Amino acid sequence: MSLEKITTISGRGVHVPGNDIDTDRIIPARFMKCVTFDGLGEYLFHDVRKNADGSAKQHPLNDPRFQGATILLSGANFGCGSSREHAPQALQKHGFRAVIAESYAEIFFGNCTTLGMPCLGASRADVQKVAAAVAANPAVEITIDLGRSEIRFAGQAIRAVIRDSAREALINGRWDAIGDLLEGVGDVKRVAAGLPYLTV
Repeated sequence: MSLEKITTISGRGVHVPGNDIDTDRIIPARFMKCVTFDGLGEYLFHDVRKNADGSAKQHPLNDPRFQGATILLSGANFGCGSSREHAPQALQKHGFRAVIAESYAEIFFGNCTTLGMPCLGASRADVQKVAAAVAANPAVEITIDLGRSEIRFAGQAIRAVIRDSAREALINGRWDAIGDLLEGVGDVKRVAAGLPYLTV
């Protein structure tokens, strides 16, 4: 089973500011009663984006200037709280392909990586540089280069930080652990066939 080798990601960005944005804010628990993850994107940041009557609040994801953005910018400890896999799934189903933030909760980071959605770390000052460029021109293209560990935008470049194991898994197409297991099924069967206590 061959997975996509994720070496670069390019797209427009949107800045959702704040520290300690937890998984319940990313996808409220009441929307997790689903059989598949497919419809979760509709409810991303629901309670901070929608009023009780369903009308839109003022929120970056409701701003027409940032519609279609595929790279999310945020603050420190993004994805903290519960370990719900639904949070990265909601981000991906909404259309996001990568996140740039100051830091991440450990389990959230891992869940994003296994979806092939890189979480890049950057200093607060550098995240603000990207956010300022996006605010000045929402059409600006951001390019995440995992091979060089850098983020390029508006003629500038900043250093990106990502754990080596995650970076290597993404650029080598080994980011889905289940995919790795399925790829090894043939080897498992060959070994099992040579074990006398399994062939009796």
